[in-house]
Amino acid sequence: MIIVHHLENSRSQRVLWMLEELALPYEVRRYERNKRTMLAPPELRRVHPLGKSPVIDDDGTIVAETGAIVEYLVGKADGRLGPPADRDGALRYRFWLHYAEGSLMPPLFAKLVLGRVPLFGKLAQRRIQPMIDVHLDYVEAELAARRWFAGEKLSAADVMMSFPLEAARSRGGLGASRPATIAWLDRVHARPAYQAALKAGGPYAYA
Repeated sequence: MIIVHHLENSRSQRVLWMLEELALPYEVRRYERNKRTMLAPPELRRVHPLGKSPVIDDDGTIVAETGAIVEYLVGKADGRLGPPADRDGALRYRFWLHYAEGSLMPPLFAKLVLGRVPLFGKLAQRRIQPMIDVHLDYVEAELAARRWFAGEKLSAADVMMSFPLEAARSRGGLGASRPATIAWLDRVHARPAYQAALKAGGPYAYA
């Protein structure tokens, strides 16, 4: 049984979705954020030294970082939700798998943090939004060309891209002007496995 150390309103929601899609048995150990700081509780440091979520415990094997967990689960499920068989699809898969956290999430996170800083933060946000728009336009063009990020079937790349695009819809300017991306989000949210993951994980602000 895989234990998921799950923090509310966090990246770890993707791990629950992934497990539901793969029909792998799991147990959720849920943690709440500090209401004042919004940081993870210190109890998570007992699981992993960084004290962050997600972390999974698979019969004593501890895996941290969403991307690493997703790749671990693909391997555990004998390649399901892994890269397409064709070379181009496989390259797209690996690109989006890493782009989610490496390129798209940093400016979205910066905008969130700056939004909590009086006056100066609001001014700085205006400089960050054009950077986010470049990414959102790129994503829109790619999703206008195919149904899912790696090709015509759902993959772990879509799982990884879900959190940043949900965050973008919530606070990053993603809206009706990018219909292919919105349609992709709607397809994600309509999936039974996604809905089951929401029930398992509890409140999730970006759903």
